[in-house]
Amino acid sequence: MVPLWYHNPMAMNLRLTPKQSAALRAAAEQDGISMQEAALAAVNAYIARRPARLADAIARVAIEDAGLLERLSE
Repeated sequence: MVPLWYHNPMAMNLRLTPKQSAALRAAAEQDGISMQEAALAAVNAYIARRPARLADAIARVAIEDAGLLERLSE
């Protein structure tokens, strides 16, 4: 069982290399947003792409292993 407090928004530390930090700062400044907003946008984009990546992987397995899947279904 997961405690209820675990589901509340929590702070986290994101450790970036100096190069990553500088690139994030520059990109955020160009977009007129904070580094946090830029990082959150990247996280949200990653999360949003997951269903498509999963569907692509499943389709690839279905094609590449069609013979095996057919034998397993018998």
